[in-house]
Amino acid sequence: MNVNQEIASVKSTPPRSPEVVTESHQQRPSPATEAPVVPPKLTVEHLNAWYGQNHALHDVNLVVPPCSVTAAIGPSGCGKSTFLRCLNRMHELIPGARAEGTLRIDGKDLLGRDVDPVSLRRRVGMVFQRPNPFPTMSIRDNVAAGLKLNRVPGDHAEIVERTLRQAALWDEVKDRLGASALSLSGGQQQRLCIARALAVQPEVLLMDEPASALDPIATAKIEDLIHQLKERYTIVIVTHNMQQAGRVSDQTAFFYMGDLVEVGPTEKIFTNPSEKRTEDYVTGKFG
Repeated sequence: MNVNQEIASVKSTPPRSPEVVTESHQQRPSPATEAPVVPPKLTVEHLNAWYGQNHALHDVNLVVPPCSVTAAIGPSGCGKSTFLRCLNRMHELIPGARAEGTLRIDGKDLLGRDVDPVSLRRRVGMVFQRPNPFPTMSIRDNVAAGLKLNRVPGDHAEIVERTLRQAALWDEVKDRLGASALSLSGGQQQRLCIARALAVQPEVLLMDEPASALDPIATAKIEDLIHQLKERYTIVIVTHNMQQAGRVSDQTAFFYMGDLVEVGPTEKIFTNPSEKRTEDYVTGKFG
């Protein structure tokens, strides 16, 4: 069809009637039926952190959606663990350390002077790199320790069972709750520490390389657990394991030399990153 034929075709096409236009307009979804915008669980704006004179984090900005897993990756010493500790103000427990900026959970600033850090750490729990159960306590008492410390009301025995089930550990320890926590394997101890963190019902769970000291079987159990927990909790995990970040996270943040170089959906970060430094790191050219 040449240009003249196309013009003739357009001219010969009858105009749409007003009724059709009106009906089409009525069929458009109204704003009320559109999917609501979900506010972020964590919002980080212009976060800077120091160890004495050492400027460890530089103007970090990041948004963490609710009920998701965010992985922080990067070479050793890049600031990712510092970033994690800032999220529940454990960073400030180090002599000479300080942080500035805005950290919000559900819109409330976490760095405000009116925020009690102890109460904050109940809302934002932490699981460390190496399992750290209380050595003089039983399995049961390890899980209940936070409940007693925070004077949480309710049936502690029921909470202990519930959180051990959440941590996929109940079936393995239900017949020896009075035994020492040190009688458990490394992987079981780490899941016990996760249960201890969950017992006080946090909203956010921070995990600092939770499987780095575990064997592949125990690591797989921790990763399966993370997938289950994100249905109820917002999780931020630090990991050096690129494959693990790809398996467990929804979004990935790449840190380098104290800078947040890039953050985005995990698939994009690993297959089509925007920054050359990100591409070099995830492809193994450095780090």
